[in-house]
Amino acid sequence: MFEQTFKNIDDILRKDAGCSSELDYVEQTSWVLFLKYLDDLEKDKLAAAELSGKPYSTIIDTEYKWENWASPKNKDGKLDHHIAVGGDDLKDFVDHKLFPYLKRFKTQANSPDTIEYKIGEIFSELKNKIQSGYNMREVINLIDELRFRSHKDKHEMSFLYEGKIQNMGNAGRNGGEYYTPRALIKTIVKAVAPEIGNTIYDGAVGSAGFLCEAFEYLMKSKNLSTSDMAVLQKKTFYGKEKKSLAYVIGIMNMILHGIEAPNIIHTNTLSENISDIEEKDRYDVILANPPFGGKERKEAQQNFPIKTGETAFLFLQHFIKSLKAGGKAGIVIKNTFLSNTDNASSSLRKTLLESCNLHTVLDLPGGVFQGAGVKTV
Repeated sequence: MFEQTFKNIDDILRKDAGCSSELDYVEQTSWVLFLKYLDDLEKDKLAAAELSGKPYSTIIDTEYKWENWASPKNKDGKLDHHIAVGGDDLKDFVDHKLFPYLKRFKTQANSPDTIEYKIGEIFSELKNKIQSGYNMREVINLIDELRFRSHKDKHEMSFLYEGKIQNMGNAGRNGGEYYTPRALIKTIVKAVAPEIGNTIYDGAVGSAGFLCEAFEYLMKSKNLSTSDMAVLQKKTFYGKEKKSLAYVIGIMNMILHGIEAPNIIHTNTLSENISDIEEKDRYDVILANPPFGGKERKEAQQNFPIKTGETAFLFLQHFIKSLKAGGKAGIVIKNTFLSNTDNASSSLRKTLLESCNLHTVLDLPGGVFQGAGVKTV
């Protein structure tokens, strides 16, 4: 059902003047999906609070609740066409009321590790590109039929969302930017074998595939206590991402996998000077596929002892410095790193051998990254 719904939504967005690519389809589907997800989450929390006799105050004000603006129902449980807005009225409400309201959450939230803060961040980064209110109404009606209540629903949804991210990567300027193949991520996570209580970090988080997979791995690792679950939710996964769209999609992907308020920061990791990294900033586990072939500006290169324009080599220095003593990392890098004779490559190899306990170099088959055409290790 989810799969057909996604196809139908893409067909509607293709007809819309404001959406021109796979990237737009994912971005626009994401914000509507997120609000529906949030509504289901609130209903679950309210039901749980009622069962335990505890009070629960909802996050979203009445006027902005999904059932009031997106999908008001009549007594038969069908969409009430007398109340449901469409066309220009719907577009005006979304652009001039809903988005500004949700954006304000960022300044009003108690701390960055709350879902309120994440709502504010997402709607500060995104804007509605769907130009026709009639198309928007059709998209909303389709998403309203989706359910996120059971674990099975969420699992299926996260799997399909991953598929959309993969298509977006293949359609984007370079395939690897958004999507690292799931089989590769699983292999790396299994080899690194994180444990409950470890802090896990990806400084080039993209669509958060590594963090989602590490979460799945840890969920299955043993019978989890309530305190284990709390540690997984709040104190385990950390990420940084420079690009707005990838940042939003990464947060969305983690939320769909069941991490309510992901600790992902929207920032350029390479703008931090690595000599400022202290023990408290270090992590037990690092999992990453940093962007290769990018060129960082001279100012950013000043933050690193080994100067190079190659982004992946700067990230590698950042990761080495960000790893706790005794920590473990699994990082994807271009295979030319092993053979290039330039100063940066040679110095980095030396650093890796002298200051780290280099365990394995796994040569990945060509074509692992569709469309990128790069050999990796």
